[in-house]
Amino acid sequence: MSTQTPSEKPWTGRFTEPTDAFVEAFTASVDFDKRMYRQDIRGSIAHATMLAEVGVLTVAERDAIIGGLGQIEGEIERGEFAWSIRLEDVHMNIEKRLTDLIGDAGKKLHTGRSRNDQVATDVRLYLRDECDLIQAELTRLQGNLVDLAEREADTIMPGFTHLQTAQPITFGHHLLAWNAMLERDTERLVDCRKRIDVMPLGSAALAGTTYPIDRSITARELGFARISENSLDGVSDRDFAIEFTAFASLLLMHLSRFSEELILWTSSQFAFVDISDAFCTGSSIMPQKKNPDVPELVRGKSGRVVGHLISLITLMKGQPLAYNKDNQEDKEPLFDTIDTVKGCLKVYADMLGYRELADGGRKYHVEPRRETMREAARRGFSTATDLADYLVRKGVAFRDAHEIVGKAVALGVATQRDLAEMGLEELQQFSGAIGSDVFEVLTLEGSVAARDHLGGTAPNQVRAAAARARARLGQGG
Repeated sequence: MSTQTPSEKPWTGRFTEPTDAFVEAFTASVDFDKRMYRQDIRGSIAHATMLAEVGVLTVAERDAIIGGLGQIEGEIERGEFAWSIRLEDVHMNIEKRLTDLIGDAGKKLHTGRSRNDQVATDVRLYLRDECDLIQAELTRLQGNLVDLAEREADTIMPGFTHLQTAQPITFGHHLLAWNAMLERDTERLVDCRKRIDVMPLGSAALAGTTYPIDRSITARELGFARISENSLDGVSDRDFAIEFTAFASLLLMHLSRFSEELILWTSSQFAFVDISDAFCTGSSIMPQKKNPDVPELVRGKSGRVVGHLISLITLMKGQPLAYNKDNQEDKEPLFDTIDTVKGCLKVYADMLGYRELADGGRKYHVEPRRETMREAARRGFSTATDLADYLVRKGVAFRDAHEIVGKAVALGVATQRDLAEMGLEELQQFSGAIGSDVFEVLTLEGSVAARDHLGGTAPNQVRAAAARARARLGQGG
């Protein structure tokens, strides 16, 4: 049993015996929620400012509170603050230290609020700050993707469906498909942030407070766009955390898809790209190995974040209104999601970036093997659809053209030759509509150049799409 006296905790007035030592440790959250100390202090400063403006605190009390909180923040920053699980959480640790520093004025800080609305506010403030950092990393990753896509606008590679060669595309076009996914992720993050930016402070425990508070003052001080309109919902809502984790799950799913392609492309069977040594590791037993560990680990971390989404949904699904202790379990999955997203975005933005060379050039960390890519596109009958389209333009019905080209491909498979390697007479045995101009559409360059429309893979369209993407990022050319 704990040896502390009941009076050491702020809520022990009705208790006659101390908390069991294991229960004390089991229910404490300070080990993980102390990361919100800046937000907790900001929220307390705003609350004290409001209480003084409405006359609940004197100006002297407000100033003492704000000065004490500033000193506490300095102590935490310098590593001098003594955190205690006996005080349960970040809120009570800071409040106890404040009272030690400034006396009775510190005991007045909690007037008109509860830990229920305090923690809900802190989590929103913390997540709002982290969203801004995440958006900055997303923008950096997108900028690097767009730069690389523009550089590789003419680089031909096979496009795949079912992981089988389908049609020729450009590497730049493929990279811009990745960027399109990230653009949707950015939109989701921005939209999610709007629902994070709602202030629950003033909801108190669940029903509001009898003190003459002015929540608009607190919202102004904390920069909240809106104020929650129902006190029950204000203290118990965690939709914003679930929504953020849903955003994160989609983002990590996209990064996992990118990773899968990079892992395939760096294998000797594809050999489409090289990744800088700085983003790979070796084998302890096989000296020839260069493993794409960064993409592999990001692919693995996607499952971790999706798991956190399921955890938060499950956490909330059975809770009655209003606040319940269950909600203490929202922080660890949320915090780990934030940390995981930030880490994955940073390493991806770095990996898809470049280093400056002494001659003023750039060395990208992901470099395509252009000739290997082009040869792979040439081998897979990737211009078969172009031949079918050619026949349609010559007046052949598409279904008939499809069958004609299928027979030509069968010959190619049997003789191990691409369509462009066949002679004109060979092709004409399948259709008299085929003329000498057919070889203009059977080249890889002709195939990609023909997709010259918005969203197509033609190099000039890729460059235009890259310019539009850069403009949406607010970046210059």
